[in-house]
Amino acid sequence: MDVQVTFEPLARKAKVRPGTTVLQAARKAGVAIATRCGGNASCFMCKVQIEDWTGLAPMKENERKKLAGLEKTGTRLACQAVLQQGHVIIQLPPDPLRAAIAKQLAKQQEEDTLW
Repeated sequence: MDVQVTFEPLARKAKVRPGTTVLQAARKAGVAIATRCGGNASCFMCKVQIEDWTGLAPMKENERKKLAGLEKTGTRLACQAVLQQGHVIIQLPPDPLRAAIAKQLAKQQEEDTLW
């Protein structure tokens, strides 16, 4: 039975086979998740938030060491998190460029209200 994955806030979805990593599912859904290490849990760039881990395989020790406690906040490495069952919702981190633009726009709006 396939696993349903939804990538938020894009609302992109994919159906994948159990055993697929979140990173592989993202690629299937056309969602870009940054990575430099080729999926070896060494660059820390592919971290995502997962609200409900019941659809994922248990975390392996290499991922746990890399996250160093961040897993308690719902953070997983997309290259290491393996989908198992059900429907998993993945919260993508904000795009750095979009975040910078939003910050600059907010600053401009604040300055405009002062004048």
